Amino acid sequence: MSLTLITHLLAAGVTAAAVWVFQDARMDAAVAEVRLEQSNERMRAVASARADERAITKTYVEALNAARTRETLLRTEIDHLRHVSDGLRDQNADAARRLAAAPPAAVLEYATALGVVFEDCRAAYGWMVEKADGHAGDVRTHREAWPVIPPPPAAGSTH
Repeated sequence: MSLTLITHLLAAGVTAAAVWVFQDARMDAAVAEVRLEQSNERMRAVASARADERAITKTYVEALNAARTRETLLRTEIDHLRHVSDGLRDQNADAARRLAAAPPAAVLEYATALGVVFEDCRAAYGWMVEKADGHAGDVRTHREAWPVIPPPPAAGSTH
């Protein structure tokens, strides 16, 4: 073998090794870039999920606070209604005692007045049935419109 051939073979080997190292470095850089993109995408997904979680938590806390406020108001109203009911009970007992000794004309007048009061109460609170039906419909609509996560498909399913 001649010295030129050996020199050329050695130069070709060194060149091949240099190309190999260069290509390896390019591949490592490409892999690192893909990993960086994946890492950035994961970070964006986590940030998005955390933002969604904060929004859901905020909505939940606001709804819970509103429910507590409504409950406090309802309890106040119930306490007031109990107080009024107790007063009416006392008035009713007093009226029953007075009616026992009243003449028949006064009893008839009292019965007529009670009929008028009953009719006024019926008219004043007749809207409650309509409002209760509306609330029941709202609850049903809310339940039907609530998003539901479908169960995962069964193993081996093609859909």
